[in-house]
Amino acid sequence: MTVAQPPTVTDVVAAIEERYPPAWAEDWDRVGLVLGEPEASVRRVLCVVDCVPETVDEAVAVGADMIVAHHPLLLRGVSSVAPTTYKGRLIHRLIRAGIALYTAHTNADVANPGVSDALAARLGLVELRPLRPAAGVAAGEGRGTGRVGRLPQTTTLTLLAEFAASALPATAWGVRAAGAPGRKITTVAVCGGAGDSFLADAVAAGVDAYLTADLRHHPASEYLAEGGPALLDAAHWATERPWLDDLATQLRDALGIDTVVSDLDTDPWTLHAPSQTEELPR
Repeated sequence: MTVAQPPTVTDVVAAIEERYPPAWAEDWDRVGLVLGEPEASVRRVLCVVDCVPETVDEAVAVGADMIVAHHPLLLRGVSSVAPTTYKGRLIHRLIRAGIALYTAHTNADVANPGVSDALAARLGLVELRPLRPAAGVAAGEGRGTGRVGRLPQTTTLTLLAEFAASALPATAWGVRAAGAPGRKITTVAVCGGAGDSFLADAVAAGVDAYLTADLRHHPASEYLAEGGPALLDAAHWATERPWLDDLATQLRDALGIDTVVSDLDTDPWTLHAPSQTEELPR
């Protein structure tokens, strides 16, 4: 009897890149295989948003042969990976443990389905379309950054913020909202990760609300003053974590390997002390 051989790092990379071609990534991005022997066997993959000491510890603990991360570890150039540096220590630990590392970032953001589709699904949005349609080699077939959709029923900004906070992975950050608490919300734009640069797209889409992460004070204030959509600001990690479930299912179905999704909250903000305010009207 012939025993099936487990897939290799090369096989996992091929499965990922079939769905998220590296050519779809932004020019500034750094995606693909970061480290690992191409012919090494892969029996278990850990899917994470961030490759940080805690998720590397998790990979070792669960016996993963490979980490697939959303955020690049080496986004900016380095001149050394010596273990005296933060990134160097992570790389040395991964190599010693025999764990490969792969990154799918903006190529997964623009894919259809991609990162923002998973976020939209958490909110129950339907009739999805791209917030900013992709251009160039990634154009077509519904690809693009962010998603615009419709809620199953109209709600208020207060209730939408509360629902988003319960539907997204829990973080100390939670969900902040900007706008009239009782504003009626039917159409919503979402963007996994930092969506500050797509505020104008949300305005152009004519949505009632825009949910993303890393919104800044002055742009948010200006768009609200100009009659823009209500804004919901969630933790960066929380807006991208939902995609890991889709990624894990894809790899499991394509290769028959064991996949583990990391629920370790890698958002840097670990404490939230709310101000004392009166209860908002609903």
